[in-house]
Amino acid sequence: MSLIKAMPNLIVMSSPSGGGKSTIANYLMKLAPNLRFSVSATTRPIRPGEIDGKDYHFLTRSQFQSQIDEGGLIEYEEIFGNYYGTLRSVIEKSLQEGNKILFDVDVKGARSLKSAFPDRTLTIFIKPPSKEILESRLRKRGTEDAAAVAKRMARVEEEMQYESDFDFVIINDKLQDSFAAISQLARDFSLV
Repeated sequence: MSLIKAMPNLIVMSSPSGGGKSTIANYLMKLAPNLRFSVSATTRPIRPGEIDGKDYHFLTRSQFQSQIDEGGLIEYEEIFGNYYGTLRSVIEKSLQEGNKILFDVDVKGARSLKSAFPDRTLTIFIKPPSKEILESRLRKRGTEDAAAVAKRMARVEEEMQYESDFDFVIINDKLQDSFAAISQLARDFSLV
C-alpha cells in the first residue's frame, strides 16, 4: 500500500484476534494523549467490566441494521455471528474538530477506512510471531471457550493475507520491541 501523503488523522491498527493490537493501542494512547480512541459499534454481548460508549457502542441487531440501512457506518462486518462497525457520525465530528483518531479494528475494517480516507489514514498491522503463539494467547485470555478459539484460529489465515495492504507491520513477539516500534512511528508521524 502506498504511504500516506499528509500527516495522518486516522491511525488504524489491525491484527488477528489475540495478536496484541489492543495492548499496543493502549500503549500508544498513553504515549500520545492527544489521540482520541474510536469506539466501534457492535451487536455482541457486553463482557464483564466493559462500559457502553467506552469499550464499544453496544447496539441491538435492529439498531445496527438501521445504521447499515441509513449509511451510518463507514465500515462494518459480521464476525462470528456479531456485527462490528465504525459509526460515520462519530468519526466525521471528530475530524471536523481536528482530532487524531486511533482505531483498533479487524483487517477488513482497516481496508475500508483506508479506502474512505486514503490520504489521511496510517495503517499498522500487528503480526503475531506464529499461529501457535497466537492460539496460546487466545486460550490464556480465558474469555472464550475452545470452540470460539477454534473459530478465531480458522480466520487467521484469511486475516494474514492482508498484511501487505498495510503501511507498516509490527511483529509482536516481544512486547517491549513492539512498544519501541510504535513509539518510533508515533515520533515519525508527529503523534507525540
